[in-house]
Amino acid sequence: MSDSESPAESTEPVDPDGAGSEGAKGAEGADGEAVGQTHQIVVSGDPADLPYRYETTAKTAELREAHGELEPGTETGQVVSIAGRLMLRRVQGKLAFGTLADSTGRIQLFARAKPTPKFEEFCDLNLGDWIGVTGQVMTTKRGELSVSVDGWQLLAPTARQFPDKWHGISDQDMRFRQRYVDLWVTEEARDTFVLRSRIVSLIRRWLEDRDFMEVETPVLHPLPGGALAKPFSTHHNALDSELYLRIAPELYLKRLVVGGFERVFEIGRVFRNEGVSTRHNPEFTMLELYQAYADYNDIMELVEEMVAHLAIELLGTTKLTYDGRDLDLTAPWRRATMNELIEEQIGQPVEIAMGVEALRAIADAHDVHYEDSYGPGKLILEIYEKTAEAAQWGPVFVIDYPKEVSPLSRDHRSKADTTERFEAIVAGRELCNAFSELTDPTEQRARFEDQAGQRDAGDEEAMPVDEDYLRALDYGLPATGGLGVGIDRLVMLLADVTTIRDVVLFPTLRPEQD
Repeated sequence: MSDSESPAESTEPVDPDGAGSEGAKGAEGADGEAVGQTHQIVVSGDPADLPYRYETTAKTAELREAHGELEPGTETGQVVSIAGRLMLRRVQGKLAFGTLADSTGRIQLFARAKPTPKFEEFCDLNLGDWIGVTGQVMTTKRGELSVSVDGWQLLAPTARQFPDKWHGISDQDMRFRQRYVDLWVTEEARDTFVLRSRIVSLIRRWLEDRDFMEVETPVLHPLPGGALAKPFSTHHNALDSELYLRIAPELYLKRLVVGGFERVFEIGRVFRNEGVSTRHNPEFTMLELYQAYADYNDIMELVEEMVAHLAIELLGTTKLTYDGRDLDLTAPWRRATMNELIEEQIGQPVEIAMGVEALRAIADAHDVHYEDSYGPGKLILEIYEKTAEAAQWGPVFVIDYPKEVSPLSRDHRSKADTTERFEAIVAGRELCNAFSELTDPTEQRARFEDQAGQRDAGDEEAMPVDEDYLRALDYGLPATGGLGVGIDRLVMLLADVTTIRDVVLFPTLRPEQD
């Protein structure tokens, strides 16, 4: 330290990152106060004086990596320009300590009255103000890595009280509505969305390394299809036609396999006009892929290898903890039929051949709701979802779904009224859905017509007949394995969070009341 440093530094906050320095201005009374609540706050700076650009030369993470081992009281002679929000600050006479946060982390600011331009104005800044700072990289006598405030500029003032790092946001609904604030004050939220970005990037790279090609297919569909779900609808004025936000890209991706692209994938938003829960958001992100000349066994291997790869790359291990319980993602994963898992839970075998009445009796015994229209396959699915699915900590591939509930899956090669379909269940939740694709246009038409009948009878989730897709199948679809993975649920798993709202930047919420 130079001789010009004030002896008052002995009152410097002890905690790293200025952790002990509650903001002297703007922080008082923040505990429990709603973020974004209107209040008295002085907005500093004339908007006309705010810069159009500000050139930085370093990020806080770079400075910590380069100078993390500096001895206390060291001046490096390196002058940098950094920018971000002022998150914490304490004024102590002729000294001011602050914390500047940028997209990579935080670093302490060290301002002294004599060398700091407009020192009093610097001390009057509000928590949350965007500022640019130019100064020397140094450590204080207590060893805190800092940037001296030899020059500074207001980049954008905040007109609302900004919560400090320690008080945070206690109102969960407000966290989701005001994610632009949450990302600054909830470190776990920022980390989760950085992880999400890395997951998507790694998936793309992993698939491209295996000769998959990324494509884009329509979001507006003339017919809802590719999944059993209620769609959102809209009207196109110029065409005077009803259109639907896609519930799945499946039928378009399989058209591309017909067109000669043997391995394709798409990562994109899909939309389902259904309820909201800790696992469901009306719009969510899906990975769908299709691989020619493959069946559902090949896709099972692809899933377990891809998820294990992500866990190793991001967490360093396939053995992790989710919601307080151990979970081992190491391949291979268990394979078990739906009927086997039901029997393990209720101690009673179930089979499609038992017929509707016998299966209704089992459903009644376990308080499983059903409709009069449900056949044996649908009854078995309902019994499984009520009694067995949540009990599968897994991971486990639940294989061989009833044909009645699998309109796009190929018939099982050895089991009547069953298809080669699976879902991966991890931590009691569905992670993906996949099958050996149905390639016979005649059989697909019969399945579509059965679905259309259910739709006419009032089932809003059933599919209509898609004549163009049937025409594509007439040109020939080779044996193909298909897969749909819920990216949001995959992020929940690897980030160890239990609600989908924590992994969606802007989840769907009820409109705010005036």
